[in-house]
Amino acid sequence: MKGESVRIKIYRFYRDGFQEMTWGKTLWLIILIKLFILFVILRIFFFPTHLGQFDSQAAKEDYVSGELINRAITP
Repeated sequence: MKGESVRIKIYRFYRDGFQEMTWGKTLWLIILIKLFILFVILRIFFFPTHLGQFDSQAAKEDYVSGELINRAITP
């Protein structure tokens, strides 16, 4: 065990820890479902892509720079 690499030690630590879990597996499932909802579902409905309406890279750059300037001027 003395000559093992750090990666192997870390892998075995987490492997053994997850094998001994009882409620932990259920809690990890809940955490993963919540992360999925936060980053996938909410992004689709509440954070639309405004840059998809522009065809060229230059038009996207103009839009972003204009928005940054307008938001910096008007508090």
